[in-house]
Order: sequence, then structure tokens, then C-alpha cells
Amino acid sequence: MKIAALEIQLKTLPECPGVYKFFNRKKNILYIGKAKNLKKRVSSYFNKNHKNFKTNILVRQIFIIENIVVETEMDALLLENNLIKKYKPKYNVLLKDDKTYPWICIKKHPKPRIFYTRKIEENSDEYFGPFTSVKNVKFLIQLIKDLYPFLNHELIHLLKNTYQENEINLYDKNIKSIKALIKGNFKECVRQFKKEMNDFSAKMEFENAQKIKEKIGVLYTYQSKSTIVNPKITNTDVFTVFSDKIFAYVNYMQISYGSINSSYTIEIKKKLNESDRKILKIAIIELRKRFNSVSKEILTQFKIDLPYKINCIVPKLGDKKNLIALSLKNAKSFRLERFKQIQILDPEKHTKRLLNQIRQDLKLSKTPFHIECFDNSNLQGTNPVAACVVFKNCKPSKKDYRHYDIKSVKGPNDFASMEEIIFRRYTRLLNERRNLPQLIVIDGGKGQVSSAVKSINKLNLSEKISIIGIAKKLEKIYFPNDSVPIYLDKKSETLRIIQQLRNEAHRFGIKLHRKKRNQNSLTSKLDEITGIGKKTKESLLKEYKSFKNISKASLENLSFLIGPSKAKKIINLTKKNSS
Repeated sequence: MKIAALEIQLKTLPECPGVYKFFNRKKNILYIGKAKNLKKRVSSYFNKNHKNFKTNILVRQIFIIENIVVETEMDALLLENNLIKKYKPKYNVLLKDDKTYPWICIKKHPKPRIFYTRKIEENSDEYFGPFTSVKNVKFLIQLIKDLYPFLNHELIHLLKNTYQENEINLYDKNIKSIKALIKGNFKECVRQFKKEMNDFSAKMEFENAQKIKEKIGVLYTYQSKSTIVNPKITNTDVFTVFSDKIFAYVNYMQISYGSINSSYTIEIKKKLNESDRKILKIAIIELRKRFNSVSKEILTQFKIDLPYKINCIVPKLGDKKNLIALSLKNAKSFRLERFKQIQILDPEKHTKRLLNQIRQDLKLSKTPFHIECFDNSNLQGTNPVAACVVFKNCKPSKKDYRHYDIKSVKGPNDFASMEEIIFRRYTRLLNERRNLPQLIVIDGGKGQVSSAVKSINKLNLSEKISIIGIAKKLEKIYFPNDSVPIYLDKKSETLRIIQQLRNEAHRFGIKLHRKKRNQNSLTSKLDEITGIGKKTKESLLKEYKSFKNISKASLENLSFLIGPSKAKKIINLTKKNSS
């Protein structure tokens, strides 16, 4: 049972940066690690035999896997550091000591100065970071001192500069630029360096120009501080909710000194179509109690009235807004994992849920177990064809796919072509007493939908079959007798299924269209030769597929296929076309 559960977890892990946690059967944490791709990294523990004895022991004990997704690999590294220091897992041999990543500190009083430190103190100083490389921190500090000499007290003292009297004013004047530089906004600095480099080059001082060029290179590759860490955000809880028609997913993050101490997501089943606000309020009370939270500040997506005194903030920008975005990303990731697990454990339940979702989103009277999609294809009115693809239980039923030649319509007329194909398709299904679809999807806008409806009405099927159209670009969904389209969420599963149907119909239709076009192109050129009949054309088409391939064939090969006399005529034609 353990192996099966782990296999499902491994298959449903997200393929993005994050931190993973291994737990044993008693829910004791064994190991914390970071990954650029969570799925690949975690799977690697179970896909090979480890030479390291300790690793083999660890893998045997793993019973549960949890993860926290983040934006970048650097975020994962910093978060891993924070969590290892908090939980001190048995199998983590690194990062368990008190050593922390370096921070940049800007001190204003008594005199402005800049330096790096591994210890954050509660005072009026400003801290930026943490950073993963001391070398980068030292470079950045030296760079700032070069650009803003009033921060370099050693140099000031040596030169007995008058900056001492004006340091505070200079600090106030330049502090925004200094902060931007620390946060990774090097645009102005790079511009200044490029000017200096060009000046050195103009003076033939290539050695100095090269040094400046190296600095520009470091700036381009330099990575700024983690988006998830800000030391001023402390003793704070973050709550977000993401929901669909049936479930809501609430993520909770515990923040201390800008570091994420824990992240937890719960799934809540809706009973009376509760609002996200109501669900979030209930979840906040439950999760704070469960995790014994005493935080006086809560960050949420929207204002919540809680039964106890607490500061509920809805951030609009900055680091707190980034934390809301990260929490919401974890809620969505958890939802996706759950759906994947259901799909593996109970495919029928997954399909049923998906079909119910489509029915609700499109406001259908029946569950669409059987869906058919139509697409017309022509090139400037030539070789018009149509395609019908069939999905049953949200999966392609390729044995039921059909191609159609447009018979009654001349010229490029998509509306008339659609009307003809729909009428032919369902006349035949009725005559053969075959099952009808619950939903028809038309690749096109309200014009194509109206044409399809005409045929459905002629056959008296309007009460049995629903019709929608999907227009490209903005993915508008059209309904019969309604000129105003609806827009489904770009990430919705309903839109994904409709797009899959449309794309499959287009692919299937264009395949026949190209085949016909090649046939027509071939026969039209061969028609110029007297003595080349229908059977000869068919033999050439079967062997060479296109006129281009025929033109490359040798006289000997053509003679073997159709005889020397006809072969010479074709060779003469190809020479005439190439001249």
C-alpha cells in the first residue's frame, strides 16, 4: 500500500522549483531538499539504486511526500535553508548549524554606511537579502561604495573629504537608487559603465575598458534577493483560497522574519455553494487553532471579519503581495495534484467530475458523454472538405472520425458548407438509428453556429442536441440565438477540452484537404500531356505522391513504371517547367 501511494504522489508532483519534505510512517520529518524540478528530483530517489548506505535507509523509510512550490531555484535554496534550521531533520547533514546566508545592511545613524552581516537586529537599520553568495555581496557593496563614496568611510577618512558634513543629505538623496541597485535594478548602473568603457576604449586604455566590461558581465549574471523573503515581515500568517464548483483549496503559510516556516493546504468540499470569502473565514479559524498560531497580522486576498482582534491586510503591491501570489500558487498546485491522483486512482470518477464541470460551465441540459466537433477546410475556395471528430467520455474515439467532401456548395462559403455537413451527418445517424451526441462544437463564430442550427432544426433535433461555437484568437464561446459570447477561464478544464476538440478537428480536416490539393495539383499538370490517361496518373500518384517527386524521377524508373514512351513525355514536361 505504501509503494502504491508513493507511486501516485511521484506521478502527480509539479514540474517546477520548490522544496520537498520526506516523512516516515509516524509523520516525523526525515529530510528536506530543494529542486529546480520537483518531479524529476524527488523521482530520482526511487528510480535508481543508491551506493550511499544512508540514502538507501532514508528511501526505505519515506511514507509521505509534501512540497512547497516557489518561483525560482534561488527561492527554493533559501526556503530549504530556513526549514532545515527550524525542523533539523535527521538526514540533513548540511545547514543545521546557526550559520545563515548574508544580508546587506544600510545603517543611517550615526553616519550612513553599508556592510554585510549574517545577523539581523531589531533596530532602524535596513536589511536586504538574503543572498546565496558572499562573493556577490562583497562585489555589490564595493560597487555601491564606488558609485556613492559617502558610504565608504575608510576612503572619506583617508582623503579628509568634506562628505562628512553632508553625508545624511546625500544618503536621503540617493537612497532610492541604492535600494534599486541592491534589488537588482542595474539599468542606470550598466548605462554608466558602458559610457566609461567606451571612454576608455576611445583613449586606447583597453585594460581599463576590459575591467569595466567584466563588471558589466557580473551585473548581467547577478541574481537579486529572494522574492519570498523580507526581514520586516514577521509573525505573520498568509491565507489564500482557490475554488471550483465542488471544492475549495485553502493554503496557509506561517511567516517569521520574512522566512516561510511552514506551508499547508487543505481541501474543503462545498455543500451549499459557499462563497470563497466564507470558506476562507472558516479555514482561517480552523488552521490557526490547529497550528497554534498567535500571529497578530494576517495577509489575505480580501478583507475578512474575524471574531478576535487581529490585523487583516489585503496587500496591493510589494513583498506582501508576492507572498499572497506564492500562497495562491501553492493552493492551485495542490488542486492539480489532487486531480491527477483521482485520475490515476479512479479514472471514472475523474471523467464524471470533468463532464459535470463541462455541463455546469456551458449550462447544458444533459451531461455531454458524447461530443462531436466540426471544421471546414478550403484554400481560397478550392478543394473544400469538412471533418468530424468524436469524443466519448472526454477521450478521442478515432474509429468514429469522418471526412466529408463538400458537394452542394461552390466557392468559399463556410456557412453553407457547415449547413450541408451537419444535415448529412445527422440524417445518416438517424437513418442508421445510431446514438446522437449530447453536444456539437462548431469551429467558428455565430455565423457557423446559426448555419448548424438550421440543419438541426430541419431534423427536429434541437431538443436533443446542444450546439456551441468557438471562435479563434479570443476563444469566444457562442450559443445559438445569442449574439453575445461568453469567455471561459483560460485555465479551465472545460475550455481545454473544447480547444482539444477544435484542434483535433482542424488537424483531421487539413489532412484530407492537403491530400486532395496534392492530387489536384498532380493531375492538373499531367493533364497537359496527351496520352497520359487516368490509370497512368493513378499509378504515378501511388508511387511518387506528388508532381515534385515525379519531376525528380529518372527516365529509367519512369519507363519501368509506365513505359518508355510516356516516360519521355513526362521528362520533356518537367524540363519545360524548369526552364
